[in-house]
Amino acid sequence: MIGGCTPPVGDIIGHRTVAQDPLPKSVSIQEVDGGRDFYSRFSPSLPNGDGYFPVGVWFESVTQPSDVDQDRAAGINTYIQLTANSDLSLIKASGLQALPSSPSPLASGYLLSDEVDMWAGGGSNKWTGKSQGEGVICDPPDSGCGFTVQEAMAGKLPANALTYANYGKGVTFHLKNPEAAQFVNSYQDVISADNYWFTDPYICSLVEGGAVFAGGRDLTDGECRIAAHYGWTVDRVRSLVQPARSKPVWAFVEVGHPFSEPGSLAITAPQIRAAVWSSIIHGARGVVYFNHNFGGECLSQHVLRDDCGAAVRPTVTALNQQIQRLAPVLNSPTVNGLVSADGRRVDVLVKAYQGQFYLMAAANSEANQSVTFSFACGSPVTAEVLDENRSVNVSANSFTDNFADSNAVHIYKFNSGNTCGLGLG
Repeated sequence: MIGGCTPPVGDIIGHRTVAQDPLPKSVSIQEVDGGRDFYSRFSPSLPNGDGYFPVGVWFESVTQPSDVDQDRAAGINTYIQLTANSDLSLIKASGLQALPSSPSPLASGYLLSDEVDMWAGGGSNKWTGKSQGEGVICDPPDSGCGFTVQEAMAGKLPANALTYANYGKGVTFHLKNPEAAQFVNSYQDVISADNYWFTDPYICSLVEGGAVFAGGRDLTDGECRIAAHYGWTVDRVRSLVQPARSKPVWAFVEVGHPFSEPGSLAITAPQIRAAVWSSIIHGARGVVYFNHNFGGECLSQHVLRDDCGAAVRPTVTALNQQIQRLAPVLNSPTVNGLVSADGRRVDVLVKAYQGQFYLMAAANSEANQSVTFSFACGSPVTAEVLDENRSVNVSANSFTDNFADSNAVHIYKFNSGNTCGLGLG
């Protein structure tokens, strides 16, 4: 559950006013990271309405109207970086958003850099102007100049434009906290980090996932290849943001086979859905898909468009459509401490929107399990399980549901009953 503090009585929460009835001490209200008006602070910028939740695709090409049509059909609403031959006017005309790396009057903001923490390292040494694979990057060689790179990149962009940067294992694993925090806080407005827990052949090692979850030994596949670790990645980045929760953190999830090494893996459709929801439950305010197959039997730069993505595209499309329908809910305040799960075998997020509570719950255990959820206050009568054509009864302020495996996710909308002293309706 995401932490927070209770606002003073009478504060505005979700366009509504907190009732005068006191909340239990265990329950608190928390605005989304950066606040719902965050994007309005920049120009150019992304849409600021409650109905927009970024669902992006990484480094696509848009050269003809059918490209946009296919991506929109898959539930994509934002492009992060684009090929040099892409036509931003097609994106603009479609009502979708683009964050390219070069200035354009058609941009909604800009990509600052990708994984500079890995290819340039932490540090303020001289940058040679070269990137990964182009030769010596920092002067002196083998020193760190990533901070210099970020400052140079930011200097090329309009002063008040929204900027975004994606980081990698430097920020999440290898850099000391002060260096990682400088990357996170000093250069861009929106941040993500890409840890591919389901497909990376190295992430289970004792110096990466094993250092976090096993005290410095290699993780087994059962310990490593779980969706809940995508939520941990979001937590890791959010923990570095100062002031706390002052800017949005997005998630980065692969949709194919991103590594070419022998024995590398492809992500499955249920794993994608679980990884995305784990990220959102842990506070991600947007999702970016890595849309490329560098390994496996079907190489592709367009997994969500071509035959290489046939096995995952229906699930990803349904997932994205579900996220878009729930965008006003996801952009609404979080209610901390309202719902607890026995045994902490699931991660939970509770949202308050238009007089009702929504609970997102994702398994963090491999086992098939029944989980009992309990309410600290309020008295809902039934819980509709969204997009599953079923509901569950709530009795004595609790209900029980089944989670089949570590990819299980259920989203509940609670009907009837009081609203725990919150002025939601």
